[in-house]
Amino acid sequence: MATLSLHSAALDDASVASLLARFERRVAATPPGMCPLAVQAAYLEACATQTCGKCVPCREGLPRLAMLARRVLACRADSADLDVMRSLATVIRDTADCAIGYDAAQAVLEGFKTFSGEYESHIADGECQASVGQTLPCETLCPAHVDIPAYIAHVAAGDYAAAIQTIRKDNPFPTACAFVCEHPCEQRCRRQLIDSPVNIRGIKKYAVDEIATDKVPVPKRLPDTGRRVAVIGAGPSGLTCAYYLALMGHAVTIFEMHDKLGGMMRYGIPSYRLPRERLDEDIRAVLSAGNIEVKTGARIDAEALAEITDGYDAVYLAIGAHLGKKLAVEGTDAEGVLSAVELLAAVGDERYPDFSGKRVAVVGGGNVAMDCARTALRAGAAEVNIVYRRRRLDMPALDEEIESAMAEGIQLLELQAPARIEADADGKCIALITQPQMIGPERGGRPAPVPASKPEKRIPAEVVLLAIGQDIDSFPFSELESDPRSKRFVVNDELRAIGFENVFIGGDCQMGPSTVIKTIAAGKVAARNIDEFLGYHHKLPFDIETPAPTENNRVPTGRVNIAERPARERAADWLAVEEGMSREEVVQECGRCLRCDHFGCGSLDEGRVQYV
Repeated sequence: MATLSLHSAALDDASVASLLARFERRVAATPPGMCPLAVQAAYLEACATQTCGKCVPCREGLPRLAMLARRVLACRADSADLDVMRSLATVIRDTADCAIGYDAAQAVLEGFKTFSGEYESHIADGECQASVGQTLPCETLCPAHVDIPAYIAHVAAGDYAAAIQTIRKDNPFPTACAFVCEHPCEQRCRRQLIDSPVNIRGIKKYAVDEIATDKVPVPKRLPDTGRRVAVIGAGPSGLTCAYYLALMGHAVTIFEMHDKLGGMMRYGIPSYRLPRERLDEDIRAVLSAGNIEVKTGARIDAEALAEITDGYDAVYLAIGAHLGKKLAVEGTDAEGVLSAVELLAAVGDERYPDFSGKRVAVVGGGNVAMDCARTALRAGAAEVNIVYRRRRLDMPALDEEIESAMAEGIQLLELQAPARIEADADGKCIALITQPQMIGPERGGRPAPVPASKPEKRIPAEVVLLAIGQDIDSFPFSELESDPRSKRFVVNDELRAIGFENVFIGGDCQMGPSTVIKTIAAGKVAARNIDEFLGYHHKLPFDIETPAPTENNRVPTGRVNIAERPARERAADWLAVEEGMSREEVVQECGRCLRCDHFGCGSLDEGRVQYV
């Protein structure tokens, strides 16, 4: 009987594990826009099912807490009920035997602070806040709010020009994003309920590989308004703003300090990830909007900004974050110590370093650190080590970037904090000295490293690359208000500089170093705000119809991933590392899209969030 019971229990556990895997997929695909109190109530109910029944706080308290949460959700509670919830959660947190009880209660207590507005709305107004309402996951989570189901449908139909035009309605850099976007649009893709997210970036890449974006006409420009706008900085944010303003009929002048346009897309992303000729396709398409004058080699300071402000109806400052942060340890002035920004900017100008036979240590754990490490390898380095003070799973870099770097032979040294840089008698770097770390309690949402009682580690290195963050060169614009610590410019809700009527600021210099797609979104918002400031409310024409949806394919199907060239081959050149999908693969991947714009909440007016 015991054997049979154990066998039966094992089968039950296996069945529960299968259900839990489905549960995990459903949690991962939680639609944006849900009422947070509904999520909290569901979470509490799930917690209540996990109690072993031994301790009273968990056994009796969690169901009671869940019932009260449902009462609040149904708008049948009052402030007295909230007081009871708060007291009950505090007792459960402080007296429950195990984490099943005290963690659930802690989530409720934190929710009172995080979702205070939603609680107030349910109690006082008897309804959810206006911002609550399910929206299309991919479109909502794309910072530029691109109509993703539409362009996937166009790719499936083989109309790549229409796909590019659909993307460009909200994002004028389809090619750049096809190569380097971090694809937040995939995070809550509903396809996860069946198997895994649709490879949205891969589908976009197929479209721009089939037809260059500069071969697809941009929309016809609206009639000239006679208004002049200056854009300072020709990165993704500045160029995006210039593009939409030009289409709206305003005359735009771009001031760029480099000889070429593109900002950090050119001077911060290596060509093996974003080939320069492909970036130029997008830039040529942007400039084809017309009425855009470009002035390169233009370094703007406070005096020049004052002249521009007086000479133009509006100004958009998008200078990015082009300074590398310094490491506060001894020896950073040694020969061979460079910032990531210096290295990648040189590569952007096609001034490739020669690290032949040298050992390179890269300090940092983000995508920029991966770019530096892989760049050093292509520059001939004999050995490349990435030195990170936390664990690999704490690294902010994308998993695929980490895996690609390691596949190319780059070593990752975890839990090593730089202590000092060792130099020889001639002042040349010869080693990075690190203090081993152990992971400690969380600070700011991430486990914080603390020094471990282990001896220092010596990592031989003739080159040390510092990829620990970027700074904003706000000094030349001292009259503009900026945060003294972050150096980010301070703006109002309309992205207008404090104390300046016609100066708008956006992109990395306003929100801090970010992703390409987020800075594109900032430029799009700035263009709309500037247009409103100038007294207009332009709506750009867009008359491309989305193909009618076919019946959902609900058969679990593997995701088509973008392959990379063999590591041994790609690590020896500067050519694009990614390969594309075949037509057969892209049709299958497009077929996995569930067309939530039609079958889901997107078919409702409130399901398509209207953004500028």
